[in-house]
Amino acid sequence: MDTIVLEHVTKTFGKTVAVNDLSLKVPQGSVYGFIGPNGSGKTTTLRMIMNILYPDSGEIKIFGDHNKINTDRIGYMPEERGIYTRMKVQEVLQFYGELKSGRNVKNDVKMWLDKLDLSEWANKKVETLSKGMSQKVQFIATVVSRPEIVILDEPFTGFDPVNTEAIKDAVLELQDQGTTVIFSTHDMNVAEKMCDFIFMIFKGKKVLDGTLSSIQDKYSNDTIRIKINGDGDLLKNLKGVEKVNDFGQMQELRMAQDCNPQEVLSTIMSRTHVYSFDIVKPSLHDIFIRIAGPEAREVQHA
Repeated sequence: MDTIVLEHVTKTFGKTVAVNDLSLKVPQGSVYGFIGPNGSGKTTTLRMIMNILYPDSGEIKIFGDHNKINTDRIGYMPEERGIYTRMKVQEVLQFYGELKSGRNVKNDVKMWLDKLDLSEWANKKVETLSKGMSQKVQFIATVVSRPEIVILDEPFTGFDPVNTEAIKDAVLELQDQGTTVIFSTHDMNVAEKMCDFIFMIFKGKKVLDGTLSSIQDKYSNDTIRIKINGDGDLLKNLKGVEKVNDFGQMQELRMAQDCNPQEVLSTIMSRTHVYSFDIVKPSLHDIFIRIAGPEAREVQHA
């Protein structure tokens, strides 16, 4: 069953087409990642799902209903964080939870404060919290009412690795309980590791939609992932290699169609010591760059 369905949805702002003829299906209980460059239409799409914005054309169905979207069944955390800063943490969370659910959420608030290591701040005002702690409070406010759908716009921005891990675990726990989770992110590693499905929007148009493996299959095994003794300069001017992505401790080489990877390895070994050499499918990061990076723009303007 699909919890959210978009059919040929278009949204414009003046002469700018923010979302162009978008169709999308989000299965119930899935973790669905939205990726795309800034200004590509991710947030506009999320806001249309939330009924904050209305499409110019097309149809959006939530829980199979397009006539009336019950937003009390949806938890939404916008990228622009906002919560009542002069209220105490526990009070503000109970306020949001009871407003959305119509029930006493005191036990749920306590559970989430314990889970995200905020219990000692329960009776402190939100304005006294650090940015990271405030973001965790915002996350709890989004999920404490037990919504059936949780929509998170850039939920990991500004978090250190420990807090990123905590929110990641919380999202996967929500999924285990049957919640459908949509989140937008610029972190391709997070999208690769967490998402059942990945959707990429670019200039308002859907350019990718599917599982990570199905997306990677479109590009075949055209990538060499290598670790060498030295820096990426040693990998310049390799026959059959179209591009080198240098990540410092590791490099990714994009092979041309007629490339012989064994010849590439032999040439590299003549220059330096090779610690590891794997032929793999391209990473989501590399696919993103191929679609939206400088090379793609050069091809479009050629």
